[in-house]
Amino acid sequence: MADSTKLFCEGEAGWEDMEGSTNSFIGESFADFIKVRRIPNQNIVHRLRQRETHFTCPGTNWHVARSFHQNLFPNFTIVNVEKPPCFLRKFSPDGKYFIAFSSDQTSIEIYKFRGSHAAENVLFSREGELLSGTDASNDASQIRTSLFDTFFELLHTTSVAPNGEHLNRECSLFTEDSRYVIVGSAMYVPEEPYPYFFDMYQNNESVAPNPRSPLEDYSLHIVDMHTGRLCDTKQFKCDKIFLSHNQGLYLYRNILAVLSVQQQTIHIFHIGEDGYFVGVRSIGRFCYEDDELMLSHVRQEFNPTQQQVRPFRETAINCLKHRLLVFLYSRAKQDGSPFALRQFFQYFDQFCMLRMWKMQLLDENHLLIKYASEDVVTLRVQDPNSQPSFFVVYDMMSTNVVAVFENTSEELLELFENFCDLFRNASLHLQPVHFTCSASSNIYARQIQRRFKHTIIHAKYGGQTEAVKRLLAQLPISAQSYSSSPYLDLSLFSYDDKWVSVMERPKACGDHPIRFYARDSGLLKFKIQAGMPGRQTPPTARRLVAFTFHPYEPFAISVQRTNAEYVVNFHVRHCPSD
Repeated sequence: MADSTKLFCEGEAGWEDMEGSTNSFIGESFADFIKVRRIPNQNIVHRLRQRETHFTCPGTNWHVARSFHQNLFPNFTIVNVEKPPCFLRKFSPDGKYFIAFSSDQTSIEIYKFRGSHAAENVLFSREGELLSGTDASNDASQIRTSLFDTFFELLHTTSVAPNGEHLNRECSLFTEDSRYVIVGSAMYVPEEPYPYFFDMYQNNESVAPNPRSPLEDYSLHIVDMHTGRLCDTKQFKCDKIFLSHNQGLYLYRNILAVLSVQQQTIHIFHIGEDGYFVGVRSIGRFCYEDDELMLSHVRQEFNPTQQQVRPFRETAINCLKHRLLVFLYSRAKQDGSPFALRQFFQYFDQFCMLRMWKMQLLDENHLLIKYASEDVVTLRVQDPNSQPSFFVVYDMMSTNVVAVFENTSEELLELFENFCDLFRNASLHLQPVHFTCSASSNIYARQIQRRFKHTIIHAKYGGQTEAVKRLLAQLPISAQSYSSSPYLDLSLFSYDDKWVSVMERPKACGDHPIRFYARDSGLLKFKIQAGMPGRQTPPTARRLVAFTFHPYEPFAISVQRTNAEYVVNFHVRHCPSD
């Protein structure tokens, strides 16, 4: 009995030892497997030493250099900065110049940017993160008064708009070398004397103007920012061109495309080295440069009386529309089924009624053109993006249509998601310190787009088709409409894209500062305060804020608009004195 009791006690102790050793093994395994995430060293001296003493993977040196923006960021906001009587526009791609429009919108003002450190002598005694707009001290008032001139030096004021025309404050395009800037001006066509009928309708695809889309006289101006000289001006009389946000213009390297919605013509210009517009071709009624000459020879043979034939009276389909119809017919015929051909003939009249709405250059030879009904193009429809539309890829050299997609095409959406940078032409103006942040090159931007798509799919009256329409509504993408600032790069910083984003469009203004967190550590790096904090605004007032970030330096400008009142804030890098 004693021996059995002893054996039982030894066995129980053995099980306890085994259980203890097992728990210890499991604990050690979990300790090795689950490690507490270490925050990378944020000290800039340590990062500089690491860069000096450690090798990086080939091709990643610029990414390593870009990560230093997590140590140098705009950490100080000056509220309600006094500026000259002008409308602030944007920085040149090289960051050396800043352009603005005069208060009467007839002149362009060119400023030299002195650097984000220029105001350090003015702000040396200021501490904290904010110079409030309610601070009425003499020192604060002096800072607000002198700050704009401290950062910007006026180089040139060039009068560009002719009599009666006004510059569009949301239209500007910079050439690749940042030397020239293209701006647009417009003026409503007077009712007396009213333009001639055939000046309004220059071909058989011209659209009918209406009060929501009135006719205007347009002028495009190119200005040399080095000398302030107005180099050239190109006029478009009795036309309709969407200048806002560069929707009707597109600049790819030295090729400028201008879409005339009224005349349904795409004008192609070459920007010479001396800053002149050189006409290359006009795509619409004709595709080749000598098409009109050939047509005149044919008319001489079949019209011996030499009676004048107005293009508006022509019954033939214009060249560009003919290329589109040929492509659709060929695709239906290649399908091999009678149903495809019957469907083509069924919708033939609708295809003929399509009109060009928007366009962009994909490269020097290819255009992406968006077609829609005339009611959509002339803004008669309340929600144009929900209407049927087509995307056409056109080769200007061969004058052939390469591809046609509907605005519900999953194939086009996949191309857009995987090659978004090619649609944005993000390689243009790309200095070594400039990087893109899109759904095709950034996992965090792709996550935001997928979340947006998922929201539309599961929303009321949503679905997969509606999500595709909403995402493809971004195409064609306006030229130079995305910021290359590293502080908006989602691989470096995390922020709420509801209040600020890489796309340069006005956003709703929040009541709280916008917080920027470092992506590698999750630490709060800096805050941007838009508007005037603590100031009461009417509940019915719509507050919008537009951000202008420097291409690479820690400097940003926010302009808040409440009804007709503007508040300008500067967000700068400031190191308080000890």
